Formats: sequence, C-alpha cells, structure tokens
Amino acid sequence: MPASPLSLAVIGGGQLARMMQQAAIGLGVHIRLLAEGPDVSAAQVIPDHFVGDYTNIDDLRRAVEGSSVVTCDHEHVPPEHLRTLEAEGHIPRPGPGALIHAQDKITLRTELDELGVPSPRWVVAASVDDVVAFGLPCVLKTPRGGYDGKGVWIVRSEADAAEALGADAVLVEELVDFRRELSAQVARRPSGETVTYPVVESRQENGVCKEVIAPAPELAAALADQAQQIAIDVAEALDVTGMLAVELFETNDGRLLVNEFAMRPHNTGHWSIDGAVTSQFENHLRGVLDLPLGPSTPTARWSVMYNVLGGAIDDLESQVGVVLAAVPEAHIHLYGKSVKAGRKVGH
Repeated sequence: MPASPLSLAVIGGGQLARMMQQAAIGLGVHIRLLAEGPDVSAAQVIPDHFVGDYTNIDDLRRAVEGSSVVTCDHEHVPPEHLRTLEAEGHIPRPGPGALIHAQDKITLRTELDELGVPSPRWVVAASVDDVVAFGLPCVLKTPRGGYDGKGVWIVRSEADAAEALGADAVLVEELVDFRRELSAQVARRPSGETVTYPVVESRQENGVCKEVIAPAPELAAALADQAQQIAIDVAEALDVTGMLAVELFETNDGRLLVNEFAMRPHNTGHWSIDGAVTSQFENHLRGVLDLPLGPSTPTARWSVMYNVLGGAIDDLESQVGVVLAAVPEAHIHLYGKSVKAGRKVGH
C-alpha cells in the first residue's frame, strides 16, 4: 500500500503522542501508533494503534507500514532499528544521527563542545577517585535513560559518589550556580525553515517541572536572542526535524549554559497549545511531514502552565468543574493516566 503524504507513524503512546493527535485531527493527518499497552494515554484517542515493543524491529516494521515518515514521543528507540527502517525506505524524523544526542548525554556534551555551545564543565568518570579529582560538589548523571530527575545525583562527598556510581561510566558535571532554568524551542523542517518560540522559564520541584511561564519574566533581550540562536544552531548542526527543546541555566553572573535537550515536543512547550498561534504539537507534525511551519506568536501577553501531578485525589475528572469555577479562563488537559504520586497526569 503506498504511503499517504499525510500519514505518520508515531512510536510511543504517552501524553505527547496523545496531544499530537489533537493537532493531527485539524490537519487531516492520519496517525498510526505503536503503543506500550492497550490503555496508555495516546491509545485512548488514536484509533489506529496496536500494542508492541519499540525495541522489537518487527513491531516497528508493523507500525510504519503505510507511512513514509516516522516520529517518536520519546527518545528511546534503538538507533540501529531506526537505521534499519531508513534502509527499508522509511524516514525517521528526527533521524538516528540526530537522535543519539538526545539519547546519550556524553555524546551530547562532546558535540556541544565541538560546536562551541556553552555548557557546564564536565568529564566522564568510572570511579570515586575520578569524581573527587573533578571536584566536589558536583552532579552525576547516567548517560542514558534518565528523566524528571531520575538518574541524577547531587554529590557532595565521597560517600555520595560511591552510592551513585554503578558499573558503567557516568557523566560528571559542575554544580552550576544558577538563577533559574529556561527553555528555548525551535521547530525545523527538512528544507531548513525554522520557527522559534518565546524563551520560557521553567520551575522545578523534586526534579519535576512544576510550572512554566511564557515568556520568561524579566529576561534580557540579548539573553533571549542568544537562547533562541543556540536552539537554531543546534537544530541546524544536528539536522533536527520537528521540535527541539533546549533546556538552559541562566547563571547568577548572567550567562547561559545548556543543560539538556529533547528532540520532540516538550513539557516546557505545552503552554503553546492554548497560548500560541501554532502549538508545538502542530509544528512538530508540520516539521516532520515537511509542511510550511506556523507562526509561534503568543495569543496573550502571558501564559502560565502548571503540571497536574498525582496526589491524594484519584478521580481527577470530578475536580474539573471545581477548577473551572475557580479559574474560568483555565484550559485543562488530562492525559487519561492512572494517578500515582508525583506522576504527570495533566496540565
């Protein structure tokens, strides 16, 4: 069956794929979803889905059948599988050569140094002695797989380092003295067209994003321009297609340092669904399908996004009326996920 120009395979059934479907409906894009389970967030709203394992090449082949373009709602698909799909005539966007930088933090840091992009001082460590030689206090990160504060340790002593170190080498970074965390997002299509979003401030609690303010309050214009240019430079150098989110530290002495990035829609861009002319999800679809990008112009002077984290209340739907009565202008997005303490279940 020939692939439709508006048919897209999406790997991963989390809330990002769920919100891609919102944008896909308006564009007339057909999404075929590879989901981790029958009731995961995106499978509830995408009719054409099946349950499979993204580490299994045969399941991936089944997912991309009838779609020339493949994208993901996470960065964990094995790069060798993406290269196999490329060889068989499908187009992963972003491609494996770009995505490896979002999968492996050591690869990312090496590339950023080569590009001259400012980032925290770092080394690779295999022992407590290596960590101590780098200097305490510091931050230890697992090179792969960490998210929402998982796989990250603040190390202030040899005992902390010994507890954090596993069998594999880890990334060691300086403990940055920063004023706040920022995020710069850019959408890019294969032709090279780019659209940047306003730089936002993100506020964390226990390693999880709690609140995003768009645009970042009292951010100097020169720093905002620098952050957006960093995002454009990285997207072009790595040939990223779709959305790229660059998370940055604004240091107390007025510099920007790149912390991490994601090659997909990102939590710090959820405000754009209701607060921008074109949401990050629509521009991700436009980018990977090589359609003209939409303007990122804000629709209000300020947008504030709060993540809804799992807590004492299991029945979130019963609280919708309560929230809307208190804040009628609020826009609620629930993800259809079971409630667990600290889990992102909506915004």
